[in-house]
Amino acid sequence: ACRLRVAVFSTGDELRQPGQALEPGAVYDANRFALIALLTRLGCAVTDLGILPDRFETIRDALAMAAASHDALITSGGMSTGEEDHVKPAVEANGRLDFWRLAIKPGRPVALGRVRDAVFVGLPGNPVAVVVTFLRIARPILLRLMGAADEVPRAIPVRAGFTHKKKPGRREFLRGSLNRTADGTLEAIKYPRDGAGVLSSLVDSEGLIELPEDLARVEPGMTVDFLPFKEFL
Repeated sequence: ACRLRVAVFSTGDELRQPGQALEPGAVYDANRFALIALLTRLGCAVTDLGILPDRFETIRDALAMAAASHDALITSGGMSTGEEDHVKPAVEANGRLDFWRLAIKPGRPVALGRVRDAVFVGLPGNPVAVVVTFLRIARPILLRLMGAADEVPRAIPVRAGFTHKKKPGRREFLRGSLNRTADGTLEAIKYPRDGAGVLSSLVDSEGLIELPEDLARVEPGMTVDFLPFKEFL
């Protein structure tokens, strides 16, 4: 059987390849390499389209060309509403967006649509948000395209070992690890830094703590859902 063909690219004039010199305001493109690794692990045939400049015509034409020979297109960045965020109109010029923006943190500017016959998944620009939205949104879509049965990762109900205040009405994904307490109970410990650009919060954690929309505050001793990374990989 043929493997699912997925094209990956990043957008942003501020992005540089690892190894290049970083001038003021520039950052390394970590997202593309994380996505390629996750897609390869999933069994996809990945095409790396590199970093596209923040120009509408370039992104529009690249999407159209990639859609002709791929089953899915995945990008990171360019999905917000700034003057240099051209991915949304470029997708709409070649197809449609079915939704754009979700009530989640991290990862609000995430989009799903079609570019001609290819499925389009637009992920945020922040490194943590990219991985979280890939695991929870892009991965199940790709598995369905591959003909896999419904693969819902199994959450483990564990005791919270931390305090956290959240905004009601949105779902939050904290990074954390499990700790076994003196009485043998599994306890979730939140990574101390929350920022969506803190890559170490993924590297040094064991999974995601998923907090539902109606929750406003986590107190120690409450039960929370823990999603181990190994469930996704």
